[in-house]
Amino acid sequence: MVTNVPRPKSNHQQMSGESSQKLSSFQERHIGSSSSDIKHLLEVLGYSTLDELIDQAVPQAIRLSDSLELPEAENEYAALAQLKEIASKNQVFRSFIGMGYYDCITPPVIGRNILENPGWYTAYTPYQPEIAQGRLEALLNFQTMIIDLTGLEIANASLLDEATAAAEAMTMSYGFCKNKANTYFVSRECHPQTIDVLQTRAQPLGIDIIVGDHQTFDFSEPIFGAILQYPASDGTIYDYRAFIEKAHAMGALVTVAADPLSLTLLTPPGEFGADIAVGSTQRFGIPLGYGGPHAAYFATKEEYKRQVPGRIVGVSKDAQGKPALRLALQTREQHIRREKATSNICTAQVLLAVMASMYAVYHGPDGLKRIAENIHQKTVMLSEGLKRLGYSIGSEYFFDTLQVDLGERSLDEILQACKADNINIRILNTTTVGISLDETTTEKDLIDLLEIFAFGDDLLFPPASGHSSALFLPRTTSYLTHPVFNRYHSETELLRYLHKLEAKDLSLTTSMIPLGSCTMKLNATSEMIPVTWAEFGKIHPFAPLSQTRGYQILFQQLEEWLGQITGFAGVSLQPNAGSQGEYTGLLVIRKYHESRGEGHRNVCLIPQSAHGTNPASAVMCGMKVVAVACDAEGNVDLDDLKAKAQKHSKELAALMVTYPSTHGVFEEQIQEICIVVHTHGGQVYMDGANMNAQVGLCRPRDIGADVCHLNLHKTFCIPHGGGGPGMGPIGVASHLVPFLPGHAVVEMDGEQKMGAVSAAPWGSASILVISWMYIAMMGADGLTEATKVAILNANYIANRLESYYPVLYKGKNGLVAHECILDLRSLKKSANIEIDDIAKRLMDYGFHAPTVSWPVAGTIMVEPTESESKEELDRFCDAMIAIRQEIAEIESGKMDAQDNVLKNAPHTAESLIVGEWNHPYSREQAAYPAPWTREHKFWPSVGRIDAAYGDRNFVCSCLPMDAY
Repeated sequence: MVTNVPRPKSNHQQMSGESSQKLSSFQERHIGSSSSDIKHLLEVLGYSTLDELIDQAVPQAIRLSDSLELPEAENEYAALAQLKEIASKNQVFRSFIGMGYYDCITPPVIGRNILENPGWYTAYTPYQPEIAQGRLEALLNFQTMIIDLTGLEIANASLLDEATAAAEAMTMSYGFCKNKANTYFVSRECHPQTIDVLQTRAQPLGIDIIVGDHQTFDFSEPIFGAILQYPASDGTIYDYRAFIEKAHAMGALVTVAADPLSLTLLTPPGEFGADIAVGSTQRFGIPLGYGGPHAAYFATKEEYKRQVPGRIVGVSKDAQGKPALRLALQTREQHIRREKATSNICTAQVLLAVMASMYAVYHGPDGLKRIAENIHQKTVMLSEGLKRLGYSIGSEYFFDTLQVDLGERSLDEILQACKADNINIRILNTTTVGISLDETTTEKDLIDLLEIFAFGDDLLFPPASGHSSALFLPRTTSYLTHPVFNRYHSETELLRYLHKLEAKDLSLTTSMIPLGSCTMKLNATSEMIPVTWAEFGKIHPFAPLSQTRGYQILFQQLEEWLGQITGFAGVSLQPNAGSQGEYTGLLVIRKYHESRGEGHRNVCLIPQSAHGTNPASAVMCGMKVVAVACDAEGNVDLDDLKAKAQKHSKELAALMVTYPSTHGVFEEQIQEICIVVHTHGGQVYMDGANMNAQVGLCRPRDIGADVCHLNLHKTFCIPHGGGGPGMGPIGVASHLVPFLPGHAVVEMDGEQKMGAVSAAPWGSASILVISWMYIAMMGADGLTEATKVAILNANYIANRLESYYPVLYKGKNGLVAHECILDLRSLKKSANIEIDDIAKRLMDYGFHAPTVSWPVAGTIMVEPTESESKEELDRFCDAMIAIRQEIAEIESGKMDAQDNVLKNAPHTAESLIVGEWNHPYSREQAAYPAPWTREHKFWPSVGRIDAAYGDRNFVCSCLPMDAY
C-alpha cells in the first residue's frame, strides 16, 4: 500500500512558494525567469509567493483541488529516448497508395534551413508586414507558382489541406452563384477523403451533395457548382471541357482539384474553363507525416478576389515608394466580417507553403518538369510490364497512377506479397488495385512491384524503357518564368536567398513577441527534433493501422493527457487548426441536439468580445448568431445573457465563451454563465485560445464547459510557423463522445460519429510529437508552474506600465490573467498618435507589436508567456515607457505633431543614410532609441507600408525583378 508522503520542496519552489516536486532541467529552461527573478517580480506586485498571487487572480470556486494526474516529468534525453521507442513501433513501408499523398524528397538545404530553422518556424503571422518581408516574399512566390501552374489569375497564400480547400471552394461557389440552386455536384472520381469533408461541410448549410459520374450527369437538376479531380483519384486523365461548358450554361462554378506536379505536363485547369482550382502541394518537398501538415492551394479568377478564403499576399509600396508586401484585402476576412464571413479560416500553412515554394525555386520549371516526366515514364514502364504479365490497366491516359484490374488473380496473395516486401498499394475493390508512383520511385521499386504481380514467377523481361507517353491534354504554355524560379538552382545561391529572406523577419530568435491571445512561447529544440524522424515523417496517412502502432500509442497517450488537463472524457485530434476545432466542436453540439430530436436548436450566443472566428464558425454550422453584451469591466453581461437565453430558450443550441475572457481576466461568474445556458437546454463551447492561463489551475469541464478546442500551436508549444501550421483538437464531455469525427478511409470509433472535418484522420499528425514532448518533459508540476509564471509575468507588465498606459480590464482583486489590455485611445486626442504609430515604433526598438486594436479598438493586448525572462520583460516595458515619453514630447509641443519618430516609424537603414535628413529629430534617436539596439539592431527592410495603395492596385504575384 502506498501512502501520500509529503515531497520536499526544491529551491525554486521554496522561493516561489510551491509545494510540488523539484522541477526538471527542462522545466527550468522552459520557464524564462530564475527563482530569484520570480521572487523579485512577486515583490514588485506585493506578494511573497506565487500561490498568494494565484489565489487572488483565479477564482477559488473553479480551482483544482489536486494535481493533474500525468506521468512524472522526463528530462530531454529521456523523453526523446521514450518517444524514439514509441516511433520504432511504426513500420515505414514503401507506399504506392496515392490518393493525394506521395513520398517525396525534401532538398536538404530546405529541410535544414527552413523546416529545422527557428528563424522560420518561430515567426508569427505577418500582420506587421514591415518585419515579415521575408515570409511574405516566399508566400508571394508560392502564389505565383500556383497561378502559373493552374492557369488562373489569383491564388491565396495556402489553406489547410486539399479536402478543406475543396470545401472552401464549395461554400464560395454557393455564396457567389446566382442561380438559386442548393445542389453541388461532386465527381465520384474525387479522393474519398475530399468527398467525406464536402459532405460534412454541406449538411449544416442545407447543401445537397450529388456524388456521380461526370460523364453521364445530365444536368436535369440545377446545381450551383461542381468539383472534378484532375487526374482522377484512380489516375485517369479526363477531358472536362464539355462538362464545364454545360455547368457554366447553368450558371454554376466549377472547381478542379488538381495535382500541381501533373500540371507541369498537363493542360492547366484555367485553360479548359475551371473557375477555381484547389489541391495539395505536399509532394513539393513536404514529408508525408501521416497526413500533415501540408500546404493546400486555392486559385481562382480575379473577379472573385473578395470571396477568396484565407490570406492573400499583395504587392504595395512603403513610405519611400519602394515595393513592399503585405496581406491584401483584409476587409473580406472573418475577423472583420464576423457572422457575415463566408469562411472561418484565420490561419494558413505558411511554413509548408514556404517549403513548397522553395522546392519550386530550387528545381525551377525545367527541374519540376524533369521530375514529373521521370515519374510519368516510370508509370508507363510499370503499365507496360503489368500488361505483359496479363493484367489490364483501367485507363489509357494517366500521369502517375494506375488502376490495375486483377482479373482472376488473388487480391489476398498480392497483398501478402506486398506485405512481405514492405510495400503498400491502394485497394479499390476486391478485383482492382491502384498504384501511384512518386519522386522517390526507383527502377528497383518497379521490379519489386512487377515481381509481386508475377506471383513468384521470374520476370522474363526488364521494365520497358524509352519515352512513350500516356498523357492526354498535354500542356503547351510556359510556367515559372519569373527570375526567382530560374536563378537559385545551386545550393550556394539558394542558401543565400533563404538567409536573406530570414534576415528580413522578426521571430522569437530576435526578441519577445508579446501578442495577446497568441501565446508565443518557447518552441524547444528537443520538441522539434522528432518531427523529422523518418518513423513519423515517411508514413502515408492511409497506411494500414498495423504499421502505425507507434502513432496509435502517441495518439492514445496525448488524448489521455489532454483529457486529464481539460477534464474531458473524449478528445479528437483530427481538427488541424483552431478554426477547425471551433467548427468541429459546434458540429458535435449540433449532432447531439439532433440525436435528441432537437435539431431545431440553432441559436448560438456569442459575447461581443469573442474572436472573429467564433461567429463565422457558428454560421458555417448553420446556426444563428445572437450577440451577448459585455459590462463595463469587460465581463459577459449576466443579465443580458439571461435575457437572451430566456428569449431563445427553445432554440438555444450553444454559448461560445472564451476563458479567461477575451479581455484577459478570470470572470468570477463563469460557472453561473454555464448554468444559465444548461438550464435552457444549450451546450457550452469554450474557446481554448486562453488555455495557457488554465493548465494545472482549473479545467474547462469542471467549470461547466461541454466542449473545448485546444490551440496546440499556442498552449502546447507547436510553433506558429509564420502563420501555420497549427492544430486544434477538441475535448468533449462524455455525452458528446459518440459524435466525434470519423473518416471515410480509416475506421474510427464513435457510435454516431460525424463525417470527417480534415483530409487526414488525425489531422497534422507529425507535429503532435511536439506537444507530446512538451507535456512529457514538463509533467503536472511543470505545467502548473508554467501557468502560474505566465500569470505572474502578465501582472508584472501591467503593474510596470499602468501609470503610462491604463490597463483597461482587471479582475475582482485588481489582477489580470495571462495577458493585459493597455488603453491607448486617449493618445489620439492628446498627440494625434494612432495605435499603428506605436506598433511601428516598437519595430525600431526591436520588438513585434502586441495584438493591435483587438478585442477593443484603440488598445493593445500584451501576453508575455512564461518563457520570457525578467530581463526581456523589462526590456519590453522600457521600450513602451520610452515610447510614452516620445509621445509626451508631442503633447508638450516639443516634437512636431506630424513629423516625429512615431509617425515616420519604422526607420530603415536606407532611410537614415540615403538623401538629406530633414526631420526635427536625429538619426540616432530614430535608429538607436534604446541601449540594446546598439548591441544588436534588427532593421526593418521596408518603411511603413501603404496598404490602401496595394488594395487599389491589386497584385498578388511576383513583380518583375527590376521592380525590386
